[in-house]
Amino acid sequence: MTALRDMYNDGLVSVVQNVGYPNQDYSHFRSTDIWMSGADSDQYLETGWAGRYLQSQHPLYPDGYPNPDNPDPLAIQIGPVVSLALMGTTVPVGMGIADPTAFYQFVNDIPEPAPNTPYGQELEFIRLVTQQAQVYYDTVKNAAENGQNLGQYPAQNRLAEQLRIVAQLISGGLKTPIYIVELGGFDTHSEQVDGTFGNAEGAHAYLLKMVSDAIGAFQNDLKLLGVDDRVAGMTFSEFGRTIGSNASIGTDHGAAAPLFVFGKEVIPGIIGDNPVIPSTPLVSYDVDMQHDFRSIYASALKDWFGIANPESILGQTFPILPIFKAGQSGTQVIHKPDVMDVGNYPNPFHGATTFTFTSEGGYVVISLLDMGGRVLQTVAEGSYPSGTHRVTYNRSDLRPGNYFYQVKVNGSTVTKMLVVI
Repeated sequence: MTALRDMYNDGLVSVVQNVGYPNQDYSHFRSTDIWMSGADSDQYLETGWAGRYLQSQHPLYPDGYPNPDNPDPLAIQIGPVVSLALMGTTVPVGMGIADPTAFYQFVNDIPEPAPNTPYGQELEFIRLVTQQAQVYYDTVKNAAENGQNLGQYPAQNRLAEQLRIVAQLISGGLKTPIYIVELGGFDTHSEQVDGTFGNAEGAHAYLLKMVSDAIGAFQNDLKLLGVDDRVAGMTFSEFGRTIGSNASIGTDHGAAAPLFVFGKEVIPGIIGDNPVIPSTPLVSYDVDMQHDFRSIYASALKDWFGIANPESILGQTFPILPIFKAGQSGTQVIHKPDVMDVGNYPNPFHGATTFTFTSEGGYVVISLLDMGGRVLQTVAEGSYPSGTHRVTYNRSDLRPGNYFYQVKVNGSTVTKMLVVI
């Protein structure tokens, strides 16, 4: 994954470790539904998390769309099928296209009313989705014709080809806020590695190289096109893999896996702990979940899309992780203008660090939180006058790792990352 490594070294990648959900289902179909909908493992939702977000911003959709204020598709999935992630309250809040240059015109005329039967209801639904795809035909086609790619993409890489289309449409002026692309083949129950040449080669390494090369080419293209400050990407899969090799030189469905967020506006680094792997793991040994996948969704909704209350989309509250630079909560959460210039130095630190904050005066609480958002200890608490203040914190027995610190002044909150080495 040399391309992704180079992006990480350039400060363009955030790695969130041990991502999953409680009570892992281990079924491809059910776990995919859980990730797409943002549901609990025992909860069944018919809408997608991204679809609910888009519907919250466009409550009347699809009636009256497109319109002068919203001429472009609300979401696009590269491929023939729109996933559950984009399902709104009545119809998908997006469209699927295999290739905009070959995107065909749907038939305009609906010949006759559908019968009042279960079949007729399904037919009406299909017709409505078809009509919505049709009305965006010219917009997508024009963006494809006006767009371009300035970077080079690797050949015979199906993920790179999809990302090339996304970059082309963005370059062509399409203002669609969400795109979904996908790459299959990771269900490596057998022959995950090449036993002849060692465990560093084989099907899994080949797939990860495809992912890395595709993302690297996409990010470079965005930079050359001058739009890299407007695009962030996130990888996800329905589950991870077990650690120990099975009898077929493969692995089985696992509870958690790392997740990558990339782009110019992400906070680079690693969020979460390294998994503890025994020297002789059992075939069924799992990586323990540390971060609920919906924390990444909540962070994106709040810090990238600017949703003040992501719990209204996700149905419950999840910790906001420090992933996006331009965010309004996870990195520099300023709910009121009376809190400014919160920071600490050094960071990372080993023995002690000094927190600084400027305020107009009031009651101040500085807390240390773990990566799950739980308060570990209160660093300082009390009334402070107007001005800039410094509070020194001695590490004591705090273990090395990634933490948050939170500064609250009169109800205003700033949360930032803290690294102990």
